[in-house]
Amino acid sequence: MHFSCGFAIKINEIPELADGQFRPLAQPVVLARKSRHLAAGVSRREAWSWAMFDFANSGYTTVVITAIFNAYFVSVVTNNEEWGTFAWTASLAVSYALIIITAPVLGAYADAYAAKKRLLSLSAAGCVLFTALLYFVGPGDLWLAVGLIILSNFFFGCGENLIAAFLPELSQSKALGKVSGWGWSLGYIGGLICLGLSLAYVTWAQQSGESADQFVPVTMLITAGFFAVSAIPTFIFLKERALPQPHLPGENVMREAFARLGDTLRRVRDFQDLVRFLACLLFYQAGIQTVITLAAIYAQQVMHFDTGDTMFLVLVVNITAAAGAFAFGNIQDRIGHVPTLAITLGGWIVMVLLAWMAESRPMFWVAANIAGLCLGASQSAGRALVGYFSPGSRRAEFFGLWGLTGKVSSIFGPITYGGVSWISGGDHRLAMLITGIYFVIGLLLLIRINIKRGRDAALRADTLHGSVNIQA
Repeated sequence: MHFSCGFAIKINEIPELADGQFRPLAQPVVLARKSRHLAAGVSRREAWSWAMFDFANSGYTTVVITAIFNAYFVSVVTNNEEWGTFAWTASLAVSYALIIITAPVLGAYADAYAAKKRLLSLSAAGCVLFTALLYFVGPGDLWLAVGLIILSNFFFGCGENLIAAFLPELSQSKALGKVSGWGWSLGYIGGLICLGLSLAYVTWAQQSGESADQFVPVTMLITAGFFAVSAIPTFIFLKERALPQPHLPGENVMREAFARLGDTLRRVRDFQDLVRFLACLLFYQAGIQTVITLAAIYAQQVMHFDTGDTMFLVLVVNITAAAGAFAFGNIQDRIGHVPTLAITLGGWIVMVLLAWMAESRPMFWVAANIAGLCLGASQSAGRALVGYFSPGSRRAEFFGLWGLTGKVSSIFGPITYGGVSWISGGDHRLAMLITGIYFVIGLLLLIRINIKRGRDAALRADTLHGSVNIQA
């Protein structure tokens, strides 16, 4: 870390008023700024504890969604039925639909009551619990598997939105890409370690003559335990800096949250570049989520990888993804968020074409590692751009909209792939090629985004809401 000095605005609150409302009050104070990347008052330890949540929860998406349980679901739980892939994508679609319904409300509630950290702890506990319960899923236990996947993925998605909403509080505006990249890169390292632990156990189990229905359930316990232990620093060191926002008189929690969301949607024309980016995100994330949720299935069904091969592939790709998130996190702060995203979307298009054409494993390995580089970079850049366009008084709410958009894409992207593979009698190559269309549409929509105009809109909203933006 490099050190410099600077000034900041510290926001204090006056005591609770008689009507139960809080009024934020800006009080200027001089603070020592420890880093040219972090906001005033944020220590390196706190930034690390924030990134540790990415480290902790990445084991879930890597082991359960990407590498092990998805292929186990299709091959063991559904016994390789033609509808198995579609059943997997449909289960995820239901969980994402639940997130779509609840994410903006949770975000609005978190902003209104300064409750991001409390809600984050509940989401982590839920994901850990239902991931551990996947241990009991065996051959033919379709509905048990479906129910637990829906619940575990729902809590994972809620936590993903909430942890992202802390980013603008921790980072200076000019370093959002860099700090976001720290989180994503550490997240991929976490996924790598969790998958490595699972791979070590699976290798031992296979050498001992155990079958998939014996060793895969144990990896669910490994993943749940990894999440629970690794998230501890987050809940010890990460601070809730947000202040409760003025409450609407006479409204209960749910009605108030919906009222705040309605207000955001009514004002959405003031954030036209955020809206354009969310439309862009809707399409390119559909492609990304398809690759994440179906990579292992494609590798096994098309390239004839076994469980060990698939886990090793995902392990190596996680290394590539960590490097991509870290490297592009620095690049995007230099060349800009939009050019960085354009480069990565071009890479995704190349990856799809290579995977579609691949007849040999070396070509498929090249495609997979291009996906890794683009995955870390595009995810990091997207989160940073939402933070850049978000007014301070509605950060959790706007990140809730970001999460909503991502989850909508997580429904129709994988469902498209699953539907094509089912209708075509298992033609996974055709399904992969169609996935590339989403990246092309996302790239075309990206061109219309104006970074300066979008940032100015967020700053104007901060002024109107009486909040104070901390500038680098």
